[in-house]
Amino acid sequence: MGYGVNVELWGDYALFTRPEFKVERVSYDIITPSAARGILEAIYWKPAIKYMIDKIHVYNEPKFTNIRRNEISSKISSNEAKKLMEGNKTAKSYINTRDVIQQRASAIIREPRYVIEAHFELTDNAGPDDTEEKHYNILLRRLRKGQFFHQPCFGCREFPAHFRLIEEEIPASELTGEKDLGFMLYDMDFSDRENIVPMFFRARMENGTVDLDNIEIVR
Repeated sequence: MGYGVNVELWGDYALFTRPEFKVERVSYDIITPSAARGILEAIYWKPAIKYMIDKIHVYNEPKFTNIRRNEISSKISSNEAKKLMEGNKTAKSYINTRDVIQQRASAIIREPRYVIEAHFELTDNAGPDDTEEKHYNILLRRLRKGQFFHQPCFGCREFPAHFRLIEEEIPASELTGEKDLGFMLYDMDFSDRENIVPMFFRARMENGTVDLDNIEIVR
């Protein structure tokens, strides 16, 4: 196992969208491992390292509320973006929101609070100057100073995530008992860029903790 950190995350709202709901957005009960990894990458990331989430500690019982948001139903195609990069002035460079705007309901989490235990490992992209100690010290410094490359968020940009490094003992959760959270998105398999595959696992929370060691991945 590589160098590890414990990071507390909290905010006002969160939305970790379940992929089985096609139109209306409904959040998972807790943060997904891929969303937790995304927050760490927003704080510090280099091609030489890869984050792995070991445990998720949940401190607030999931409480849901419903909101409606304005969204758009389309996006600029990759072909149009490529034409713009090539200097084609006839390419479509904007989206007219009046034509594609629509309202969608979302079931979101109120007052999420977690502690994630994570570590990183060096990847095949690591060079001779890339060491675990080097990247670990940079990560610690950025966590202590509250620095990030872009604002960490809880699933959507509208829901910023606050964070702090935990250097003391991880506080115990007040949640007790076992809870089966069902199948949850673990991450996306990008090994084949032409066929990106979602990976799921059966999430079980025991006394407020989801242990991601030795889980069975389902594709």
